[in-house]
Amino acid sequence: MCGDIGAVQCTNCPLVESNASLGMVAKYVVGALFIFRESYVQLITSQHRSFISSVLTPNQSSKWFAPISGLTSVTNAFLAMGVGKLSAVWGLHGVLAVAAVVLGCSVVFAEMAYSIADKNGFNPADEHYRKQKANNSTTKNNTNNNEESLITKARDVFARVPTLWALFCEILACQGLSTVLNVLTVTKVSEVIPDDTERADWMGKFFASVNILSCVLQFGILPATSSFTEPSMLWKGMPMVMLVMTCLLAFPKLSGGSGNGDLTLNMVASAFLVMKTMEFSVRRMLDEMVYVPLDYESRFLGKEVIGVLGYRFGKSAASLALSAMSSFGAVGPRELSYFTTGAAGLWLGTAWRLGNLVPTRAQAEEAYKKMKNER
Repeated sequence: MCGDIGAVQCTNCPLVESNASLGMVAKYVVGALFIFRESYVQLITSQHRSFISSVLTPNQSSKWFAPISGLTSVTNAFLAMGVGKLSAVWGLHGVLAVAAVVLGCSVVFAEMAYSIADKNGFNPADEHYRKQKANNSTTKNNTNNNEESLITKARDVFARVPTLWALFCEILACQGLSTVLNVLTVTKVSEVIPDDTERADWMGKFFASVNILSCVLQFGILPATSSFTEPSMLWKGMPMVMLVMTCLLAFPKLSGGSGNGDLTLNMVASAFLVMKTMEFSVRRMLDEMVYVPLDYESRFLGKEVIGVLGYRFGKSAASLALSAMSSFGAVGPRELSYFTTGAAGLWLGTAWRLGNLVPTRAQAEEAYKKMKNER
């Protein structure tokens, strides 16, 4: 009896309630940090790639985009392999502290890079500043008019360059599939590995594997095949691979297995591994090659709208759709596997249309030379 009373008193203790409140606040803080990290990473990488695409020709970009991205894969793999050890020694709080230090170093090096570019006369923003000064008299409007003008310009760019609109739609579908696969993987990992530290170690090794495979593609395979492989083939090939893999997830009997049809962690992780590897290597290279032969206004506004809104809206739309569906009933791994198949089919449709619009390597080089001569 006394033990029961003590348990009740302990449950109603202000200290216990305070710890529960702090735990809830910590979850919201971590969620906010994750959203900021996703947005910041996409924004800063978009700026880095814009810098590279502004100084390379289409032929140079097909040769150098993959190895440059490969360097980031090496760094990511190295850090990802250390997540498990860092979390074991310093805990998850220590891992967050290390991430903050790395983020600070990124800001410093980015400032140094743009300072060097400005000093040597190849800052990608110079042409934009010149156009702003030349059109200064037409931009003396209020803030609302400026915002409307930006939206109008973006709409005009999509109408003038159908390839950018096709790329925007492709990004929405691609990020939707990536988000659903991510949720499916996290759900399955949580079921199989309940311990937080072990789960963090598994995720670190997983993304290390993604970056190692991406590095192999970026350094060894993509540069060697760039001379005879057209971008349209790669745009259409990526979603076809994922459609096959997601069909095997949703309908395991297609693989001819004799099991009970339940999803295993290895099946889910394999599909997500292939998706992220292609996303980090092949798709990243193809994405930048679309912008290289375009004029500065199309490239600038295209990256601003597509690079930020496209990626973020695609992930957000998929997350909201899953949340809405879960409110009507439980959404488990099996249901998520069906969603991945539908998302892969949608990605294939948008990527096929984009593949039909992107120029060949010879056409892109000719358009780039023509644009340079008109400056």
